[in-house]
Amino acid sequence: MSKAATLEKPAADKAKKPKLRIATTSLSGCFGCHTSFLDIDERILQLVEIAEFDRSPITDIKHCGPCDIGIIEGGVCNAENVHVLREFRANCKTLIAIGACAINGGLPALRNHLDVTDCLTRVYCDRAGGKNHTVPNDPELPLLLEKVHPINEVVRIDYFVPGCPPSGDAIWKFLTDLITGRMPRLDHELLRFD
Repeated sequence: MSKAATLEKPAADKAKKPKLRIATTSLSGCFGCHTSFLDIDERILQLVEIAEFDRSPITDIKHCGPCDIGIIEGGVCNAENVHVLREFRANCKTLIAIGACAINGGLPALRNHLDVTDCLTRVYCDRAGGKNHTVPNDPELPLLLEKVHPINEVVRIDYFVPGCPPSGDAIWKFLTDLITGRMPRLDHELLRFD
């Protein structure tokens, strides 16, 4: 799909239907998938004609309200991620997991073969000089899970967009297919892991 592609909406539909509500959020990862979402560049203006954004980096809204489409990136590695994910799922009619971290845990899941307690002790106690150093235990810090999980192990996901990160073109193609009622499909050349 070229960057020149447009999101076509019949004139009669524009007058009858309210704008779609789209929300995005990120769990544990690098935020690269959100950067790719913003890489749809000027096509975001076409999206704004038929959609409004709820929680997203564009709006800086912290909690998701009722939405038609939710886009989520990142793996689940702590209690706060679980809370955000469940709230997000409850408010989104359709939930799309984008990127390797959301789909299979990605790079954050590399810690899955380590013991979390041993890792925290080594980082905060052993390397900090040993004496009188403890693992941070503040209620404001989210409790780490023993393992990093892909999001479909916590909530139901409707669609998956693979990549690390998926390109802006892949995200655009997927969204335009979904919004216009076509079965979302990504051709091989739109898939990337770099």
